Amino acid sequence: MNAKRPLIAVLTGAGISTDSGIPDYRGPNGLWQRDPQAQQLVTLGPYLADPEVRRRSWLMRRDAGALAAEPNAGHRALVDLERSGLPVRVLTQNVDGLHQRAGLTARKVLELHGTAREVECVACGVAGSMEEALERVAAGEPDPSCRACGGVLKPRTVMFGQALDPVVLQQADVVARNCDLFIAVGTSLQVYPVAALPQIALESGARLIVVNGEPTPFDEAAAEVIREPISTALPALVQRLLAEHA
Repeated sequence: MNAKRPLIAVLTGAGISTDSGIPDYRGPNGLWQRDPQAQQLVTLGPYLADPEVRRRSWLMRRDAGALAAEPNAGHRALVDLERSGLPVRVLTQNVDGLHQRAGLTARKVLELHGTAREVECVACGVAGSMEEALERVAAGEPDPSCRACGGVLKPRTVMFGQALDPVVLQQADVVARNCDLFIAVGTSLQVYPVAALPQIALESGARLIVVNGEPTPFDEAAAEVIREPISTALPALVQRLLAEHA
């Protein structure tokens, strides 16, 4: 291992994007806590079976405004880390695309749960723009269908009831096994198989840092646990890492 150029893996969850106006889901004030029925809108079975569920799901996406969200200081700190020349890979549970919008090299971001910036047809697999689909909703289509075959459109995200892309998960596994430092940011570390990644990193000899507002199952195993707000804590941590490896 080259101590001056460690491979840094950063696993990010919903907590890094809350300061961009995107609510989290599992936290004390998360969407699932406030409206448990909302989970049905992103569960594959009900979504495919019930046009009313799809209609409500499209309205939720329209009203969420996620496509208009801007990266915050936490996202920009990871761009600074990459631009320093240190090897960095970001494994994100988020579907908002804000890491790439902030300037991270796209190939260095593994979107474990897909992306909400695109849609796909469940029948023929054709992909398209979420922005265009939401324009159709705004124009009066309550449940826009695939223009190619008329099939059901869904966001290119991993819904409840869907398995993660095995190729992306395998790539994340490789990163976790080979990193020297694993930083978990804004994630509860409770949802598997993603929650297995810090364990894989630990077992492979990596140091673990947890940056999260609430306790996680990995706090005791972590070399450091940071509870401060992510938009201030992550830039400070990155500056410290850059100083260590200057």
